[in-house]
Amino acid sequence: MNSREPNRNQKIDARRRSAFGRVERLPPLFVAAYMALVGIGVLFAVLVAAYVSTRLRSGIPTGLYALPRYFSLSTIVLLVSSYTIAQAPRLYAADDLATLRRCLGATLLLGCIFAGLQVLGWRELMANGVSFQGGSSRSSGQFLYLISGLHVAHLLGGMLFMLMLLLRVAHAERDAVRSLVFIRNPYYGRQLRLLGTYWHFIDVLWVALFGVFLFMY
Repeated sequence: MNSREPNRNQKIDARRRSAFGRVERLPPLFVAAYMALVGIGVLFAVLVAAYVSTRLRSGIPTGLYALPRYFSLSTIVLLVSSYTIAQAPRLYAADDLATLRRCLGATLLLGCIFAGLQVLGWRELMANGVSFQGGSSRSSGQFLYLISGLHVAHLLGGMLFMLMLLLRVAHAERDAVRSLVFIRNPYYGRQLRLLGTYWHFIDVLWVALFGVFLFMY
């Protein structure tokens, strides 16, 4: 029994060293991005906690009002965009820059549609008497504007990065030499993977926020 214990400890230490080794081998760009995602997650967790607390203290029963239908439509749009951006690494590996350009363009368009639907959702909130200025018994509704607005702001950041990559792909696609350099440069492949990770994170974040809004509004 005692002879097995050192072997078990050695295996645990080996796993720890392997995990730390994988972290150390991560490119600095990915480390910074993952730290930023953790920070974003903490920010929204605090805001959601404040929203739920304010909503419960208001004493107004949940389910009295319908969540803006545009929020539901925007959720579907964002899920579709997550599928389209997921194709980017495969297209890059297949040297298919033309389809990659269309993939990024479609995802960018879906992101714009999502942002537009969010604006329409805010207008619907105003029409239902939920004002961002406060002063009403439904003051917790202000968090809907704040949380969804911050989410759109983070989405726009990803869209700017996507637009930059889209322009690079379009530029490389016009010339065979530039296309070969683009495909063989691992830096661009890492950027595509990083963009996909960020976009999926923003997607999952919105689905979680939408679920909270759906049950607490």
